[in-house]
Amino acid sequence: MGTLVTVAGLSKTYEVGGTSLHVLRGLDLEVQSGEMVAVVGASGVGKSTMLHLIGGLDRPESGSIDIGGARITDLSDAARVRFRNRQVGFVFQFHHLLPEFNARENVEMPMRIGGVPLAETTQRARDLLSRVGLADREEHRPGMLSGGEQQRVAVARALTMKPSLLLADEPTGDLDETTADSLHALLKDMHAEQGLTSIIATHNPRLAAACDRVFRLERGQLRLE
Repeated sequence: MGTLVTVAGLSKTYEVGGTSLHVLRGLDLEVQSGEMVAVVGASGVGKSTMLHLIGGLDRPESGSIDIGGARITDLSDAARVRFRNRQVGFVFQFHHLLPEFNARENVEMPMRIGGVPLAETTQRARDLLSRVGLADREEHRPGMLSGGEQQRVAVARALTMKPSLLLADEPTGDLDETTADSLHALLKDMHAEQGLTSIIATHNPRLAAACDRVFRLERGQLRLE
């Protein structure tokens, strides 16, 4: 299938109270197309930072990131936004749904931003909500949904632009064990059905064990478990 994601020499430093905090130190990673990879490590070690950089939400001090042949570290801010909208789906620990919009409208949002025709936008959102088990919740706003239901909406939203890469940052971290296990199964199923390549940062050993490979992030670098 080939390599979809190549990360080489990635470094990121934050200035905190006059002190330089070196979060990533020359980090390297290759992920094959179709792989589901887990990244584990202690809280605050830099897992979220790594995903934000790979997804183009932030820029590194040094290093390169290639996704599907595109070097996103060389893209302008505007080009990076367009790439992110079309090629990368995000699922965060906290769903970040827009509270003033219902479930369907939240799922539609990336398509509206991406200029997908309205009729297609609505149908695709409904199809995805049905697939994640929320066909009868499309008119509900986030405040009317349980935590697990809100995260299912977030999964549907992440997939609405048919991305090649899914990045999930502690997707079950705010859920109880039973709900988390249900979301694990959904992520695994959607990964296969949608032909995704997935990188999942997690503290959950069951979710990590379900992945093809597990990396541990320590001292700014990754090692295979």
